[in-house]
Amino acid sequence: MAVSWNKIMLGARGVQTLLAVVVLGMMAYVASWWSSHWRAISPVEVNFLIFSPVWSLLALTALVIVPMKMSSLATSTPGSCGLLALEVLTMLYWFGGFIAMAVFLRDRICFGAVCDVAKAGTALSAVTWLVWMGSLVISVVTMMRSRNEVAPMLKEPKVEMHQGV
Repeated sequence: MAVSWNKIMLGARGVQTLLAVVVLGMMAYVASWWSSHWRAISPVEVNFLIFSPVWSLLALTALVIVPMKMSSLATSTPGSCGLLALEVLTMLYWFGGFIAMAVFLRDRICFGAVCDVAKAGTALSAVTWLVWMGSLVISVVTMMRSRNEVAPMLKEPKVEMHQGV
């Protein structure tokens, strides 16, 4: 039975969407608590983990709609490279976000429900990064396979010339 990469990617996109919405809610709660409790703007690390899910939801819109509705654009070299760059950038945002938040929480005296939510949001951000990394690997493998299938057609045909005909 052949593996349907499109179904796997669509499932991964669903998981990415769900995780982005959950992390967005958790970090919005932490930012709201911080600004009401300390009467100051929330830390940059928390704000970045609000930005990353919002960016992800926008990126997921393009990563799902473009291959479904504009397949000629998605299969062209500039289009596929653009979608791949969007996926790499989103994966890097998640990586930077969960690392920064983990470092922020490590040196902090942290207790209570808001601390638990911040730690859980950081852990879910790490899981989200892993899912983005997995989908990136699948995208790269799919892109390389499609290039190998197209490459023989782009080469000039081997023509043998015989004298006397």
